[in-house]
Amino acid sequence: MATLEEKYAALKAELGAMGRVGVAFSGGVDSSLLLKVAHDTLGGNAVALSASLRSVPEFERREAAEFCRANSIEQIICEINELELPAFAANLPDRCYHCKLKVLETLKTAAAKRGITQLVEGSNVDDLSDYRPGRRAVIECGVASPLLNAGLTKAEIRELSARLGLSTFDKPAYACLASRIPVGENITEEKLRRVERAEEYLMSLGIRQMRVRAHNDLARIEVTPESIELLAASPIREELSHRLKALGFRYVSLDLTGYKTGSMNPESV
Repeated sequence: MATLEEKYAALKAELGAMGRVGVAFSGGVDSSLLLKVAHDTLGGNAVALSASLRSVPEFERREAAEFCRANSIEQIICEINELELPAFAANLPDRCYHCKLKVLETLKTAAAKRGITQLVEGSNVDDLSDYRPGRRAVIECGVASPLLNAGLTKAEIRELSARLGLSTFDKPAYACLASRIPVGENITEEKLRRVERAEEYLMSLGIRQMRVRAHNDLARIEVTPESIELLAASPIREELSHRLKALGFRYVSLDLTGYKTGSMNPESV
């Protein structure tokens, strides 16, 4: 089995052989490492391509831009309204495929205008065992996955990120806001903003790992075990209920099972 150093070398070798590359960059743990290594390897020939989506919260877009500024990396931002995609708005089980396809096609077009023919994205080995309908779009669009090709796992990506001094090394996973809405329930701008503002409030309490699942007018809050105790205690419990009801939720519940990634995936519903 390859060591982390060997995987890192393989990652740099693949990126270096591309000559000029556009990195599909969201600001998450995976794409941040990929962009950093691409820029370290290729310099100005590595460009960040980011999609500004309705289902991505403002803080994620802000942190992605700051990452590029801090590392002197050019960032190209493409505005996309995924709510205009019928399959996305209807929240079909393969919603992510249609969104990812639109995003990658748009980023490829933007890259081509810069003379960049190779687009790369941040899938890793662990993604292969998760429900990832967007993976099909990656393959169809001919987008390379250097982290996956190098055999890097999520834990190894975090370790490499820490070694390179990236602030994202311990950043919590944060899937798009549409993942908070049950499959089959229509996705609207109003619902996305409601969830975004609810989660912003939880972040203001110092809670990093959480989800506010929106079941029509019921908010189901998933947090880690230690945060369950925090939210259940007065006076935070009353304030939390008041804040979320003011956003339009009629009921506010705390999921005693706690935070679970992908709990709204079709096989988990």
